[in-house]
Amino acid sequence: MSDSAEKLQPATTGANAAGSATAAGEAPAAAEAAPPAAPAAAVPREEYDALRAERDDLLTSLVRLKADFENYRKRIERDRAAEHHRAVSSAIEPILPALDDFERALQAHRDPAYEKYREGFEAIYRSLWAALSRLGLERIEGAGKPFDPHIEQAVDRVETTDHADGHVLAVLRPGYRFRDRVLRPAMVRVAVHPAPRSDA
Repeated sequence: MSDSAEKLQPATTGANAAGSATAAGEAPAAAEAAPPAAPAAAVPREEYDALRAERDDLLTSLVRLKADFENYRKRIERDRAAEHHRAVSSAIEPILPALDDFERALQAHRDPAYEKYREGFEAIYRSLWAALSRLGLERIEGAGKPFDPHIEQAVDRVETTDHADGHVLAVLRPGYRFRDRVLRPAMVRVAVHPAPRSDA
């Protein structure tokens, strides 16, 4: 019995030694663990208010810059569109006399012998007018309407009481406008009421 006890004694001693070694190994690992973070220091009220005011100023500046940029973009687009319209109107304006010549030729040559030529002229005129209309050219239609000095030029006046004073009786030369700009005022004949006669 004593021999068995002596044989078990080293085993028990080895287990204790292993346990001691394990405990010794855990101690350095626990010692190497990161220390807990220190609580954040409270920001003074004055510094907090200053930072908040600075943030508000930056946000206000950002909103203002965004609005300025949007206005700048719109202004650039308007200027670009206006420049385009000026270029197109400058190109159209010299063509207006050619339209007048076409219309005069179509009104003058009504002889049946020239019918084929007339049809060709009409086709060319329609094509030209369609192209100019797509660009934005508009004819000023004033016949039968009150005289408008902004878009018409009265080159002939007829005294009559059959029409209202200032009534446009006829368009002698058509006028044209491009977008909102009058390229050429219409030349018109206007009705005017005779001045009342004073009894002598």
